[in-house]
Amino acid sequence: MPELPRIVAVVGTNASGKSSLGVRLAQRFGGEIVSADSRQVFRGLDLGSGKISPEEMRGVPHHLLDVCEPNDFFSMADFQALAYRAIDGILARGNVPFLVGGTGLYVASVTEGYQLSDRAPNLRYREELETKTTPELYEMLVSAAPGVEIDRNNRNRVMRALEKLESGDTKEPSREAKYRALKLGVSWDRETLKKRIDERLERRMNEGMVDEVRTLIKNGASREFLMKLGLEYRFLTRYLDGEFDSEREMTEALSAAIKKFAKRQMTWFRRDPDIHWLDMTGDAYEQACALIEGFLA
Repeated sequence: MPELPRIVAVVGTNASGKSSLGVRLAQRFGGEIVSADSRQVFRGLDLGSGKISPEEMRGVPHHLLDVCEPNDFFSMADFQALAYRAIDGILARGNVPFLVGGTGLYVASVTEGYQLSDRAPNLRYREELETKTTPELYEMLVSAAPGVEIDRNNRNRVMRALEKLESGDTKEPSREAKYRALKLGVSWDRETLKKRIDERLERRMNEGMVDEVRTLIKNGASREFLMKLGLEYRFLTRYLDGEFDSEREMTEALSAAIKKFAKRQMTWFRRDPDIHWLDMTGDAYEQACALIEGFLA
């Protein structure tokens, strides 16, 4: 069996510093970065998604940022297809692909090689689902598939599961890895991560995150689209709708939601025994370099 091409994945929670670490590693090893973030694929979603800025890229090529417009449907299968194309291009140029991001399913779809359905979505059925609340959608799902294990608050995943059931696509995806992946995990202790989340949120609010969402709405981004994105975009949309008494009240609620989400991210990543967790209290960069050197040798 031929040796699989090698890629490096850098994963972690919100505000963990994985993007900056990914850039430093790509600079060191002649790499290019493929973003694995379900919100950064959309144009105009910059501050709210934590999208890396051109200055922060330090000249390292980045892929799968700004590949579709707000309100567009973008699935894990769409991501996987574009990621495969980007990675194969990086390899053809003789460079090292770095898959960097915190959307666990997106990362796994590439590193594990999920065999995903290419069936076209039923737009009429999706429109019907969009009229229902997330609790109503979850009740529909558990009625149709009592043993299903999906986060009841993850509207996108609940809707996708209902669409698959409706289309008769009930099989679990098989796997056939296209690449051999070294997975590096970026993590902090709970109190340090909470502080990093608060500092980043304050910085992004000061940089104009409210105005970013206001501009998205002005340019046609629907409330349904923004609400489905969750976290920053959901809370800022609700704030602009007048659901909070003050910006401070909204920010405090958003901070708590981000911290809960980061905890769920860690629960997801901790299930993967192949992730090498870096000691962030030490020299995580040198730890990562040593692992990559051994992997690529």
